[in-house]
Amino acid sequence: MKLTVRYLLIIVLQVLLITSFASPPAYSWKISRLNTASNAGYLSPLEKEIILEINKLRSDPARYANEYIAPLAKNYKQRLLHYPGDLPLLTREGVAALNECVRELKRQKPLPLVSPDYGLTKAARDHVRDQSRSGRTGHLGSDRSSMRNRIERYGIWQTRIAENIAYGGKSARQIIVYLLIDDGIRDRGHRKNFLNPELKVVGVATGRHPEYGIMSVMDFAGGFKSKNNEEN
Repeated sequence: MKLTVRYLLIIVLQVLLITSFASPPAYSWKISRLNTASNAGYLSPLEKEIILEINKLRSDPARYANEYIAPLAKNYKQRLLHYPGDLPLLTREGVAALNECVRELKRQKPLPLVSPDYGLTKAARDHVRDQSRSGRTGHLGSDRSSMRNRIERYGIWQTRIAENIAYGGKSARQIIVYLLIDDGIRDRGHRKNFLNPELKVVGVATGRHPEYGIMSVMDFAGGFKSKNNEEN
C-alpha cells in the first residue's frame, strides 16, 4: 500500500474573471460519459466541475494539453504568467514548466476515468473545514491528522491513496491546469497523482480560506469501502 500527499499554492491577486484561452475544439468532449459526478448530490457545482476536468484530462491527455495548457505559453513574460482575466502571477520556472507539462501530456496514453466517492469527500471536507478556520496550509490538520488518518475515519482504502490541495483559483479548469503545470514542484507530484492509473475514485471538497480566498482538496484512492455501508 502506498500513499502520496501534495499541495500547491495558487496565489490569486484579484477576483478572477475566467475566459476561454483556447480555440474552439474540432469536436466536442463527451461530457455525458466524462461527467461521472453529475448525480452526486452531495457535491457542489464547483466540486463536480473539478471531477469533470480531471476526467477530461485522463480521457485524452494530449488534447487537454493542446486545448487548455499550450495556449498559455504566449501569456508568459519571463516568469510572469498573464492568465486571462487575472493580474500577472509570478512563477518560479517561467514557461519552461508549462512546456515540460505539455510534452509529458502529449506522450501520455488515456487513463481510466475517476468516479466520486462519498467517504473520500467527507475526508476532504474535514480538511477544508479545519483550514477554513485555522488559515493553515499543507496536509497536516490542526489536530495533527494526516491525509491517511482523515481517509481512514470513513472507511477502508485499496491499493494506494493520494491527496492534492490547491489554494486560490476560481474555476475548476484553472485549478487543474495550475496543479498540472506544478510550477516549482521538483517531482511534479500533483501531476503524477492526476495521471496515476491506480487511482480510480476521488473525493473533492472546496471552501473558503482566510488567506487565499478558496481552497480545494482532492483525496484519491484505488478503491474505497465506506463504513456503515454508506452509499455514494
